[in-house]
Amino acid sequence: MDIVFANNKIRKACRDASGKLKRRLDDISASANMSVLLMLPGRLHALRDNRAGQWAMDLDHPLRLILEPIGNPLPLSKDGWLDLEKVTAVKIIKTEDYHGK
Repeated sequence: MDIVFANNKIRKACRDASGKLKRRLDDISASANMSVLLMLPGRLHALRDNRAGQWAMDLDHPLRLILEPIGNPLPLSKDGWLDLEKVTAVKIIKTEDYHGK
């Protein structure tokens, strides 16, 4: 998949990444689409409420890699859900511990 970055700060952090962050970025880059990430370590999961539209992957607890699918418009399935098999690009938003916020 293609990866873009929300800003230069996260681009630099990802460029210099090691450990689980590097593995997650490598997994994203090597995947054909977002549905592949559901089968890999990292527990890709959709976020909700004020983070609806964003997804997260586990890093070193409690940190998460926050990303958004890219598409204009985003590909939807017939039932109106995001069609992960057609999402071939993501934007990396940040790494953070969003628990308790």
